[in-house]
Amino acid sequence: MEKVIIYTDGACSGNPGPGGWGSILMYKENKKEISGGLKNTTNNVMELTAVLEALKQLKFPCEVEVYSDSAYVVNAFNQKWIYGWIKNDWKNSSKEPVKNKELWQEIYELTKIHNITFIKVKGHADNEYNNRCDELARNAIKK
Repeated sequence: MEKVIIYTDGACSGNPGPGGWGSILMYKENKKEISGGLKNTTNNVMELTAVLEALKQLKFPCEVEVYSDSAYVVNAFNQKWIYGWIKNDWKNSSKEPVKNKELWQEIYELTKIHNITFIKVKGHADNEYNNRCDELARNAIKK
């Protein structure tokens, strides 16, 4: 299986407010940057969208490492929250409907195609790719 490394970040100016997301995909010696935004959204929606849009770029099943500074995104998979949500008909531990269910469902479907590992990185630290994703996300807000 081919290996792809993805860095993602989402940002919001106000929460909710105008938001942006940015992702970098790295495959062999190729690097692709993508980004986008919404006029009225939340930080979590942008974090999820960054992951989803990056995964949608993949043309065949891959071994994927997704690096994100979002505990919300990483923990949903690494702490297996998402499997509980699915089992409980998309209700969280408080019996409330899971927020951003449609985005979670799309990402979950992609985990069936790709072998994805989610890795938490420290935000706004010294990781050049995380910092670049933050820049892409913030530039997307301005557009």
